[in-house]
Amino acid sequence: MWSTLGIVIVAILIIMAEVPSLLKNKAKRELWVFSVLLVIGVGLSIARGLNISIPNPLDVLSIVYKPFSDLLTSMLNS
Repeated sequence: MWSTLGIVIVAILIIMAEVPSLLKNKAKRELWVFSVLLVIGVGLSIARGLNISIPNPLDVLSIVYKPFSDLLTSMLNS
């Protein structure tokens, strides 16, 4: 509970520091990217703070490229 509150407070401080300059410079695209990355980061941080298992991105790449790797291995061993 306290870790979640701390993460949200830090996110609010980051928003207060960054968003006004982005709005002043009319950097709408950068504001969208900033928002998306901040939401992803805060979500993952809260999940980590609540001890929820987060999969490793390398595991996803391994699953995607495993069939190709198996195909190359079978072609080279034939």
